Amino acid sequence: MTQAQPLSFIHRFVPAERPGVPPLLLLHGTGGDESDLLPLGRAVAPGSALLSPRGKVLEGGMPRFFRRLREGVFDEEDVRARAHELADFVAEARAAHGLPAPVALGFSNGANIAAAMLLLRPEALAGAILLRAMVPLGDPPAADLGGKPVLLLSGQMDPIVPADNAARLAGMLRGAGAAVQHRIMPTGHGLSQDDVAAVSTWVREVTAASLA
Repeated sequence: MTQAQPLSFIHRFVPAERPGVPPLLLLHGTGGDESDLLPLGRAVAPGSALLSPRGKVLEGGMPRFFRRLREGVFDEEDVRARAHELADFVAEARAAHGLPAPVALGFSNGANIAAAMLLLRPEALAGAILLRAMVPLGDPPAADLGGKPVLLLSGQMDPIVPADNAARLAGMLRGAGAAVQHRIMPTGHGLSQDDVAAVSTWVREVTAASLA
């Protein structure tokens, strides 16, 4: 593992060990950091390059990727600004490390900023894995996602993300042209082994399709 040269976000970078597999952009949840999702990234995409930034917003000392007014209510002006900021970082990191566009793998707050990036800066990502995501913007601009693959995993008993909100996000991304798989997992807001297995299978399928 290497610590990358300083860019606009504190981050960790793990170079690829296998050719032809898409890099993952790992986006932690509230209170996480740049190391949180590295084990998950290794588990679901062995050999992929891993790019893992730390969110710049602090809420009670806990890193996040954008501000919220209260649980489930986002500061949408900040969402927009932070999504563009993160997309600019991805462009910096791609240039620094010679990477193709990554697939975002985000959990909770990290999944929400990934969804915002898809809607605001679709060129920044090759696809996304959204774990327990919500609609990040009430009125996003028209986006053309051009068939980008998206896996959205929601928790059947999630006390934070309402089922209709997750379904609305899936519809919003499909309406923008993404190839969305939305699955309801038999769990709450936290991740389970079923999530890991579902993500691993999806990554294998996406990788096989990209190499075909």
